[in-house]
Amino acid sequence: MATNPIAPSALPLTVDDVRTAAMRIGGSIVRTPTLISRTLSDLTGATVYLKFENLQFTAAYKERGALNTLLQLDEATRAKGVIAASAGNHAQGLAYHGNRLGVPVTIVMPRPTPTVKVMQTQSHGATVVLEGETFDAAYAHALKLEAEQGLTFVHPFDDARIMAGQGTVALEMLADVPDIDTLVVPIGGGGLISGMATVARAADRKIEVVGVQAELFPSMYNRLHGTTMECAGDTLAEGIAVKQPGGLTAQVVAALVDDIVLVSERQLEEAVSLLVQIEKTVVEGAGAAGLAALLGHGQRFKGKTVGIVLCGGNIDTRLLANVLLRDLARSGRLARLRIRLQDRPGALFHVAKIFHEHTVNIIEVYHQRVFTTLPAKGLITDIECETRDRDHLDRLIDGLRAGGYEVSTVELA
Repeated sequence: MATNPIAPSALPLTVDDVRTAAMRIGGSIVRTPTLISRTLSDLTGATVYLKFENLQFTAAYKERGALNTLLQLDEATRAKGVIAASAGNHAQGLAYHGNRLGVPVTIVMPRPTPTVKVMQTQSHGATVVLEGETFDAAYAHALKLEAEQGLTFVHPFDDARIMAGQGTVALEMLADVPDIDTLVVPIGGGGLISGMATVARAADRKIEVVGVQAELFPSMYNRLHGTTMECAGDTLAEGIAVKQPGGLTAQVVAALVDDIVLVSERQLEEAVSLLVQIEKTVVEGAGAAGLAALLGHGQRFKGKTVGIVLCGGNIDTRLLANVLLRDLARSGRLARLRIRLQDRPGALFHVAKIFHEHTVNIIEVYHQRVFTTLPAKGLITDIECETRDRDHLDRLIDGLRAGGYEVSTVELA
């Protein structure tokens, strides 16, 4: 990639635009830290630095571009108000800074947007309109309201002012850690990677820029590779679930980005869980995409000094709980065992003794007598339990089978 013949001067964004944006917004956004993760470095074989954009006031980098855009509007436009379509983080950034600056803000969100993002956007004083099942449907409705109400549309990514604001992330990262030689950046519409790639290309040394998209929404990948993979599905990374990337951002990505990799839902879940366990930090699916790329494409990054942007932390608490529990199940630390028993007194007691002998904690017990193909005197018992690791679970299963029990695990899809 990065073979597009467009000259840098013909692109919609320059590094000077990003530097000016940094001066413009500097006093009103959090200069988040860029810190090394020694554990993730050991795990991936790369030297991994994390940029904690989930520590912004609205828990996402989107504040940067939103504020940079609002500060360039004239007084009459500000008084009339602005409108945007967003899955959540752009909405919150625009709503927060709009409220702070006295600018009325209307946000159109897709109906499946996580409740936490809707509530947080409303808490910043914005008017929220839920419309459509996807970003594209919400976007179309926002354009309709823009025309009807005379508002100014603030695009979440396909605007040079937005891209310049997002690019300030890279300015800070490279100032804090000059040794970074690879930036791994999530791509939805392309605003963040466009700004960051612009900064990287202006450096006095080679810095590779690699984009990351969810396998379910490979829109920028399709556009640049000429592929036609479907963009649809219920992805954990809803913040980058964009069916159509921006026209301006696609120009910048084609000219400046070295590669785009795709990550699976399982890799996204693992990355979210690892960041909670190892870094004690909460990120949403899109925010974990950079780490997911290192997990899924390890050889691609091995030996490099990699900067990853944890671009957002707005994840629904119930969804986060599900992700963490599923990760425990996949690692063998949480399991559900299906055991065939005879329906007689003491049967469950003898099974529980084997769990006790192997020091395995029983969490839940589910008996099934009616909806089963077993004889009337047989029953199925599902026991949910907690073990130390996969080997501990395997020893328990071997012990149950040695005791004469028919045992199987209830696996995750």
